[in-house]
Amino acid sequence: MSFGMVRNTILATAAVALVGLGGCKSAFIGATVTNETGGNISEIEVDYPSASFGTSTLPVGGSYQYRFEVIGSGPLKATWTDSSRKPHSSTGPSLGEGLRGTVDVRLEPDGTAVWKTGLSH
Repeated sequence: MSFGMVRNTILATAAVALVGLGGCKSAFIGATVTNETGGNISEIEVDYPSASFGTSTLPVGGSYQYRFEVIGSGPLKATWTDSSRKPHSSTGPSLGEGLRGTVDVRLEPDGTAVWKTGLSH
């Protein structure tokens, strides 16, 4: 094989690999949980279809970020304990496989959560 043929084979292989990478986009969701309760909170957990994430503490005004992929379908649910040790929970929007984008959860002083999504397929 001549140098030119080898070079062309390498370039063609590289082009196919790059095209293949461009078409592969995993469906991930970037989640942010923000503590607007007015006090430090603990035992923060967000359940989503097939798994959950969370952190042990979140200071007042603090945020926690997590990136996940949905397998299955079902609602989001946030649970947390406020500074007076009172547990709270809030059910959010339902998710399904293939969604990507963002979910923001703002934990409020009255023990509720405000859910905002920016999701697409």
